[in-house]
Amino acid sequence: MVAYQEFVSLSQSPDSEERGSAAHLSALAYLNHCGPADEQAALYAALIGFLDDPSVKVRAALAYGLLHAKEAPRPIMLALLHDSAIIARAVLQYSPVLIDADLIGLVRNLDVAMLVAVSQRASLSPRLAAAIIARGHGAVTLRLLSRHEVALEPGLLVDLAAGQGDNAEMRGALLARKDLPAAARLLLVQKATEALRGARIVKGAVAEDRLNRVLRDSCDTALSAIGEREAVRTSAADYVSALIVTDRVNTRVLLHGVVTGHVMFFAECLAELAQTPRAKVFALLENGSRPALNALLARCGLGEGVRNLLARLILHARSADLADDAAARHYVVTALTEELIAEHEGVIPEELEEAFAYLSEQNILLARKAARGVMTAFAEDATAPMALPEAEMRLALPAA
Repeated sequence: MVAYQEFVSLSQSPDSEERGSAAHLSALAYLNHCGPADEQAALYAALIGFLDDPSVKVRAALAYGLLHAKEAPRPIMLALLHDSAIIARAVLQYSPVLIDADLIGLVRNLDVAMLVAVSQRASLSPRLAAAIIARGHGAVTLRLLSRHEVALEPGLLVDLAAGQGDNAEMRGALLARKDLPAAARLLLVQKATEALRGARIVKGAVAEDRLNRVLRDSCDTALSAIGEREAVRTSAADYVSALIVTDRVNTRVLLHGVVTGHVMFFAECLAELAQTPRAKVFALLENGSRPALNALLARCGLGEGVRNLLARLILHARSADLADDAAARHYVVTALTEELIAEHEGVIPEELEEAFAYLSEQNILLARKAARGVMTAFAEDATAPMALPEAEMRLALPAA
């Protein structure tokens, strides 16, 4: 316990350390006060008095005592907010008394150090976070994006993806957020693809034709994977509608959706194209007859050859685990390719050329995936030695 006279002596001491102790004690006494009202009023007056102390140490001691308290007097915290930089930064970062209305106006003119202090507050509203990002300081924006507990408006994330998605660090921070809208995620994938295409180390290591095939296949996979994720969240309609409006849904994308096991995305595409209830589309895909499937695909505006191909693919997919089994996917693609060749006697119609080219590409990729680890697994289980032909004399090849 500190007697009143002793407190007054400390408050009026010429030593700033003692006045600082008095300021800190008065702050703690005010926050924990449970006595008469006149005593609390006296403590409040004492706090106000310390605001005019010439020593920054005293004012800092006062701020430290009130810094984390929800019960701290607002007028005092607002006064400290305009004190010296070291005190103001602490108040900006830690004081729960400050509300958005106090901070948003300040954020527009704060220097970077103060802006960082605001961005490190324990909780930030979407409105305040947007005001901080609007200042356009990349390092501060990255700091906010890395705080996944801070909610950001979808429109703001889309704008960031469009405006700053060419920056690799910003792109990574955006892609790491689970609340990133599907349209923004797809846009960032496209920007990452272009960055890879232009990277010298990539261009120097992979032939241009093969690089284009790999990147196109990766983009298609990303497009359908994002759609599958949105379908699980029951918010795929807007994503798919945007793809259709921008002519991103074509035969290749529809085939890729099924071949990669993204069947919910495939179903959403059919529902949007055919303007048919999703429940009905799912029922047809699961149990519909071939004529019923052809009727659904006709409503999607697909040609006869593409309709027949997709109907066959759907029937094959019902009995295969295309999502996780590369061997099953390879089998289905091989079967479809052979059926097309046999049906058209090796002369693929123009309508199906794109689909046939896609199936041929996938056949190679899936064959490689399905073959990985097969010999290793066989060798581990096999008991008898492998019968191999005797080695023949090798020809000497000229140097390349």
